[in-house]
Amino acid sequence: MTVSLPPGLRVERALLDAGATVVIGCDEVGRGAIAGPVGVGVAVLDPARRRIPTGLRDSKLLPEPERVAVAPRVREWAAATAVGLAGNDEIDGQGISRSLGIAGARAIGGLVALGVGLGGAVVLLDGNWDWLTPGLVAAGLPVLPRVVTRVKADRDCAAVSAASVVAKVHRDGLMIDRHDAHPVYGWRSNKGYASRSHYAAIGEHGPCDWHRRTWLHALPEAAADAADET
Repeated sequence: MTVSLPPGLRVERALLDAGATVVIGCDEVGRGAIAGPVGVGVAVLDPARRRIPTGLRDSKLLPEPERVAVAPRVREWAAATAVGLAGNDEIDGQGISRSLGIAGARAIGGLVALGVGLGGAVVLLDGNWDWLTPGLVAAGLPVLPRVVTRVKADRDCAAVSAASVVAKVHRDGLMIDRHDAHPVYGWRSNKGYASRSHYAAIGEHGPCDWHRRTWLHALPEAAADAADET
């Protein structure tokens, strides 16, 4: 079994040394789901912290109980955290790319509401595509942080790992809370992602108000090998 190494703070500290006033880790969750919102988590690095929270990893590498257990430690460790969401109706109406930007702008706006200044701030964004800046521009933020993309930042950079955990636990909680209203879809286990049983439930009962209608054209066979996410 491969053991994942914990993320570090080398990249974040290099950004601070290069002049960043604030480093904000950023990651998305729920992009590939067929039901529920897409979420964006942000976590502000506290420069005084020298150690990362025990058990912190990219949220995808943590079993659900470990994610839930580490989330409070992450929120205590970070200087500030926030999660922004864009609903399935926004995804249907504007597409996933714009919806990621919408959710990201809401997350950054949440930090601003907590008193985080964006002058000289750098957002460290997982991946190789800056979907965040267009959302911030569209939202009319008066001050735009600089966005730096990095592949596997959610695995290697503690601030981004923290953002991924905060976003994942928040969105999972929404789907679990929604399960009782629509138990046939199994959201407590699949969290709105595609699986054979999820598609079967849609085929039998039809979609509900939390499904992304424009995403349901895919054949059920496309999810035949998909496992329920926990």
